[in-house]
Amino acid sequence: MYAVFKRELFSLLNSLMAYITIGIFLLAAGLLLWFFPDTSILDYGYAELTGFFSLAPFLFMFLIPAITMRSFAEERREGTYILLATRPLTDWQIISAKYCACLILVLCSLIPTLIYYYSITKLAMPSGNVDTGAVIGSYIGLLFLGASFTAVGVFASAITKNQVIAFAIAVFICFIMYNGFDALAKMELPATFQNFFVFLSVNEHYQSISRGVLDTRDAIYFLSLVTFFLLLTRFAIGGRKW
Repeated sequence: MYAVFKRELFSLLNSLMAYITIGIFLLAAGLLLWFFPDTSILDYGYAELTGFFSLAPFLFMFLIPAITMRSFAEERREGTYILLATRPLTDWQIISAKYCACLILVLCSLIPTLIYYYSITKLAMPSGNVDTGAVIGSYIGLLFLGASFTAVGVFASAITKNQVIAFAIAVFICFIMYNGFDALAKMELPATFQNFFVFLSVNEHYQSISRGVLDTRDAIYFLSLVTFFLLLTRFAIGGRKW
């Protein structure tokens, strides 16, 4: 499993697409936080990263599918997955190796954003007057969100040979999970259905963690989401073997 993980990680690190995608993510986040008047921290007047943590999920919807779209799709298109499947590895080991490699790259894309936290601590009056607890909670929420979107992206890549189609499917599923269930919950439906859609909404659980309070129900929700999509990936590649 470690050999597959190392090969997948080095393959991602040697891919120009990964660096371009991460660069666009950081550039977009920087422009939205510091330059655009409607979302600029400097114009907002408060030393907080609420704007970044509100925008990051939408940037993740494009960043993560772009990273994961090649995980299975490219190997199936080039025919190298047959060689991988004949190795003494289980489907779960292959899926876990690819998932962990993509997730590490997502985490690496978040590390440079810590400079935003350092910047607002220096800009605050007095210096350091920042709600650190809320920032830590928001980063934990982003990690859970990134883990969930990565599982979705790996699943999308497992059901098609075309990377562009895998990207589109992953973006669509991530958008539905983040915004779609919220929209359904706001419709005039019986309270039972509204509560059900609120529970399914990724945004609801992400916002809950971003308040700085880590609820075990939110953690269980995200871990269940990751497990669910990895199970779907297992069924997808297992059924294709038959």
